[in-house]
Amino acid sequence: MTPRLLLALMLCCFGAPAVSGSNSFIALNYHDIIPEEERVPPFDRVAVSQAHFESHFAWLKKEGYRVVRFEDITIAAKGGKPLPDKAVLLTFDDGYKSFYTRVFPLLKKYHYPAVVALVGAWMESTDAKERPPNKELLSWAEVRELKQSGLVEIASHSYDLHRGVTANPQANEQAAATTHAYDTDLGQYEDDEEYRQRVHLAIGKSADFIWQHAGIRPRVMVWPFGEYNDGLLSAARAVGMPYTMALWDGTNTLADLKAMRRLLIADDPDQKQFAKIVKGLRADRPLRVIHVDLDAIDDKDPEQTEKNLGLLVERIRQSGGNTVFLQAFADPDGDGNADALYFPNRHLPVKSDLFSRAAWQLKTRAGVKVYAWMPMMAYKADLPEEWRVMEWRDGKPQPASHIYQRISPFSPEGRRWVGDLFEDLAKHCSFDGLLFHDDGILSDFEDVSPAAVTMTHDVWGLPDNFEALHGTPAMRLRWARLKTDLMLQFTDYLTERSLLWRPYLKTARNLYALPVLMPDSEEWYAQSLEGFLNHYDYVAIEAMPFMEKAEKPDQWLQDLGHKVAKTPQGLEHVIFELQPFDWNTQQPIAMSIFTHQIEQMKRLGAHHLGYYPDNLYANHPDIMTLQKVFKVDVTP
Repeated sequence: MTPRLLLALMLCCFGAPAVSGSNSFIALNYHDIIPEEERVPPFDRVAVSQAHFESHFAWLKKEGYRVVRFEDITIAAKGGKPLPDKAVLLTFDDGYKSFYTRVFPLLKKYHYPAVVALVGAWMESTDAKERPPNKELLSWAEVRELKQSGLVEIASHSYDLHRGVTANPQANEQAAATTHAYDTDLGQYEDDEEYRQRVHLAIGKSADFIWQHAGIRPRVMVWPFGEYNDGLLSAARAVGMPYTMALWDGTNTLADLKAMRRLLIADDPDQKQFAKIVKGLRADRPLRVIHVDLDAIDDKDPEQTEKNLGLLVERIRQSGGNTVFLQAFADPDGDGNADALYFPNRHLPVKSDLFSRAAWQLKTRAGVKVYAWMPMMAYKADLPEEWRVMEWRDGKPQPASHIYQRISPFSPEGRRWVGDLFEDLAKHCSFDGLLFHDDGILSDFEDVSPAAVTMTHDVWGLPDNFEALHGTPAMRLRWARLKTDLMLQFTDYLTERSLLWRPYLKTARNLYALPVLMPDSEEWYAQSLEGFLNHYDYVAIEAMPFMEKAEKPDQWLQDLGHKVAKTPQGLEHVIFELQPFDWNTQQPIAMSIFTHQIEQMKRLGAHHLGYYPDNLYANHPDIMTLQKVFKVDVTP
């Protein structure tokens, strides 16, 4: 299994339930269709056997799905004839010969239309090293016949972007279309303009090569490995390809044509498994999250760092986990503030350019999704005092006494500064989601920085003096809820800056348990379970009774589970993060207790589970035990 092939598999994000109605459709993505006798190890994970493939068509017909032309979708999008219910678009990537020899006959038999995406450099190259190994490709004569049949839409799969480029100092190759290439000789990355020129030139050529050989101007760009960004969408649109296709799960509406979701059909599903994919859209997959400190992997000796990373990847691969929350900031003293970062950026020191390498290895070798774990506000940097959170103490505003040295979300300059970091992270690293750290808190004595006082009075219409803001429980709660909403908006801004480079990212945010167990404590935290559920794909609650010094840990967890269950969409979107280590005693928690808590949360209806911290050097949690209690069904 090549890393590039694994990337295509891992880019399928968790999707949403199907939307009924005449303006929605699902898109299925296939690659190679192989005869039954070729189903021998090592098996191509994105190849589908001919027998299973035909069973998929039979099931679609039996269940009343309507396979539509891409032209039908564009007509509906322009206000013409609406799509039928249960509309399906068939797409095939890479332009393999099997599309002509095995797919095309079935398309004619079932009268099913399809889209096939071609890689120009592969088709034009005479060098076998530049083409997929052991794969025959379509000829231009076959492409022209496919087009003339009226059943097949010819799309571009790029000219020469279906490859990897060096992405970091460790020489990992990552998707050429979305990676700022690293020059190992010069020891530097492409700048934004060099990157823009390279990919824009490639996209322009991707439209021209089909026109030159088949007399067709493609209107659809299928992104290699499913990766794209806003700049690529603009470049494709500029050369006549306003419609593009990605690789993440879910249903499309007619508003999604600039980057359509597609269900990757992998691991050769039989008819029953295929039915589960189409009906469920993989939306019900439980998350099993391991929260990883990159500080524990980084070492002054690069060789030792590589050994540590290898141990981590193998441990995660065996763990039963399917998601990693990976630290992207350096916090050597463990106070929760970012002293430096693990990726190139414009504001803070780079402790080691390691996040890109670690995330890539975890995605391609351990087969997990990776969320970049980043602070919202807690950064150690020489910044103006007025950018910082201030608290009311001894009768006046003063620098906050909390251990988190937070940048105020009220400060426009501070917000942009943090936004720069999130954009730099997304620009230089390939990952699947963002985890916002638990530093996003404001107490009932915060924030009284100049910008906060001005906004509190001028925008929210509240008093501009602390005594009045803090004078009654009702006023304190009103103030807290406005601060809660402000921080939600702040993370929306940070997400938007990241989405410029990684439009498919999911979001999660850490939440303390007390605002769940005692909703009125929002006054002390400016955190709310309901608010978080409305803003993020997942809410990671710190379900850590020993950290909270609970006298009855089982009862404490039971109360937490019941509170979440009573909250709309709670169990569907909450990750219960357990603790295998007790920070109060500085001792690991016995595996019998840890596994008991996992099983307890499952009985309470928890859908998503995680834990922090993980100690790979002490094998805690024990990997063999973890496999048994953590792993979930991975049926396609």
